[in-house]
Amino acid sequence: MSRWWYYLIALVLGLAVAITAVVALAAAMIYPNLPSLEALTDYRPKQPLRIFTEEGALIGEFGEERRAVVRLKDTPGHLRQAILAAEDERFYQHGGVDTLGVLRAALANLTAGGAKEGASTITMQVARNFFLSSEKTFTRKLNEALLAVKIEHALSKDEILEIYINHIFLGQRAYGFAAAAQIYFGKPLARIDLAEAAMLAGLPKAPSAYNPVVNPTRAKSRQLYVLGRMKTLGYISDAEYEAARDKRLSIKRSTQSFEGEAAYLAELVRQRMYQKYGDSIYVSGLKVYTTLRLTDQRAALEGVRLGVLAFQRRRGYAGPEARIKLPQQPEAADKALESALLEREDAGGMQPAVVLAIDKQRIRARLRNGEDIELGPTEIRFAQRFLDTRMAADKRLVVGSVIRVARVGPDQPWQLTYLPQVEAAFIALDPVDGAVRAMVGGFDFSRNQFNHVTQAWRQAGSSFKPFIYSAALERGITPATVFDDAPIEIGAEETGGTAWTPKNYDGTMEGPMTLRAALAKSKNLVSIRVLQAIGVDVAHQHVARFGFDMRRIPPYPTMALGAGEVTPLSLAAGYAVFANGGNLVTPWHLLKVTDKDGRVLENFAPPPSTRVLDPRNAFVTTTLLRDVIRRGTATAALKLGRGDLAGKTGTTNDHHDAWFAGYQATRVAVAWMGYDRPRPLGSGETGGGTALPIWVHYMGKVLRDAPEAPLPVPEGVTVHRIDLATGATVAGEEGAAEVFFQEFEPGALDPVGTPAEPVEPPIPAPVAADH
Repeated sequence: MSRWWYYLIALVLGLAVAITAVVALAAAMIYPNLPSLEALTDYRPKQPLRIFTEEGALIGEFGEERRAVVRLKDTPGHLRQAILAAEDERFYQHGGVDTLGVLRAALANLTAGGAKEGASTITMQVARNFFLSSEKTFTRKLNEALLAVKIEHALSKDEILEIYINHIFLGQRAYGFAAAAQIYFGKPLARIDLAEAAMLAGLPKAPSAYNPVVNPTRAKSRQLYVLGRMKTLGYISDAEYEAARDKRLSIKRSTQSFEGEAAYLAELVRQRMYQKYGDSIYVSGLKVYTTLRLTDQRAALEGVRLGVLAFQRRRGYAGPEARIKLPQQPEAADKALESALLEREDAGGMQPAVVLAIDKQRIRARLRNGEDIELGPTEIRFAQRFLDTRMAADKRLVVGSVIRVARVGPDQPWQLTYLPQVEAAFIALDPVDGAVRAMVGGFDFSRNQFNHVTQAWRQAGSSFKPFIYSAALERGITPATVFDDAPIEIGAEETGGTAWTPKNYDGTMEGPMTLRAALAKSKNLVSIRVLQAIGVDVAHQHVARFGFDMRRIPPYPTMALGAGEVTPLSLAAGYAVFANGGNLVTPWHLLKVTDKDGRVLENFAPPPSTRVLDPRNAFVTTTLLRDVIRRGTATAALKLGRGDLAGKTGTTNDHHDAWFAGYQATRVAVAWMGYDRPRPLGSGETGGGTALPIWVHYMGKVLRDAPEAPLPVPEGVTVHRIDLATGATVAGEEGAAEVFFQEFEPGALDPVGTPAEPVEPPIPAPVAADH
């Protein structure tokens, strides 16, 4: 060997010794001045306010950072393996600094001709995230290494990995893997599979670059790298690798991705918590459990969205919402598509898409996730007016048009739709204690935060009639009492303004009919005659028992047709009185509040109920409302195949509002649709055709496995057979069975609707409701 080689070796060794001495000296000087590890040994991260359903499904978060702290033992094994494969395969072997990893990275970078591979261990990343900046200097890197060693002496390996899993930033405001699982996949960390775990484990390296929402292609590439490393290290088999590689992941596009979507109720909870605890709610990790049930909420949300989608199909296509220019070059076109679609969020299940091609049979479009879909001949016909060359160029549906698409089910074809102007709301309560089981305050919270369930004061239309009929039952009028469905004129002295000539909603009149038939067919003219028979003031006092704000329900004849204002919540509470046998309940939605460790801070119980109605009245009214479904304006509910459903349709003047309010023994629910600035929904848009399908969808899901609930007959109710046309009693098995209060049995009343001897039972004082 040449002596020059000896000189070179000696020089290298000398430099190595000198560098080692310098590093050792620097370390000796720096180590005593390293920051305290109290932030790690007493780990207290900022945690958001988290809101859950009754069974513990997450429905909302509010905080500076989205984070859910989990214990290491509660994390999936394939996630831990994916993290180690991606970030630090020798984590359990090194002492904080992986010297073998440093040498391997140096060799790889030298071979690649640049800094392609790093050597930061998980412990070094924890040190950097807690105590250091991200600047790339020798001093920072040395501090990082020394801190890692110090951390390794203070904490166990599992403690370090647990902190890392809970603290690392993973994009989309997610801190920690539990929050990331919820945001990207809409599920708890414990339920993610191998493919999802690999996607998440690829994020720490560069959350913005590998974000599957913003950069799905690069995210997929990084996921494949992680899966490959897991296979190489023996964590997964070839078959597991291939299954995870080929699985198509469903990425949530919204940052508000939870197990259940209940933004309107979550906001109510946030407001209440802020009033009591102040700004600390956003960092202290409080947990609030509500009375909401996940199955109910999902069914209600689906019902509202399907109802709005069906409404828009009936009204016709409104055109594309924008148009972009697509470059000829495929790569440039893809970038233009991605940019346009990322600017637009999903809205109530209506996804943005850009039209790629149109022919006589189909429309091809690109979704935000990069998937290309086809809209078939039905959608071509639906959009025909906007495909016509005579349509203004800026409104035509062409290649480059930004559209909205939706599905009525996971296996159903895509439909063309558009962002709605119409609003809808749904509320469901437990009629026994008033617990809120589902609340949908509007079509899409991100577009309109106004809670139509609690804040929208609207005329109730015919859905208000049962309260007038209930008042009549206590004044001796029975379901068999006959009224004339004939023209009537109300003088100005009765209306408080101008003379009024009311009409039935369909313009037809059928002459004399029983009270039962009149309610089933929603006869306006009969309702007004019923109100006249008992007196407006008497009816007004009776209605007050149901908890309504009587300042919004003036004592005029128009009250018979629901001209007063109610909210969906107050209407549901009113119907609950019929459903539970006569008790006024106060809607409530809070179960308990705990701190971040589960210690209970507040417990809640149902507000006390008040008896406001004779159980016989509730029973008879329920039989009337069951007939609305069996043979009246709500026969569409017969598709549920149940005999224990009761309810009433409602349509206000000029079709401004469509309602359906109804119940079963375990649920009372109200569906509503209308515009925020009242205007006609359109010809044919009635409570039975517009709101009832929402209610039916909800009840169908919630009561799917529930047996029919019996309707007990209260003491003091008698049954007689009557002639359905005249209301007169008949002998034997002729006619139909009818129910009566015992003191108002047939023979005690004049058949035209006026009590032979007016009976005036005491009326309880109005009960104020705190909604």
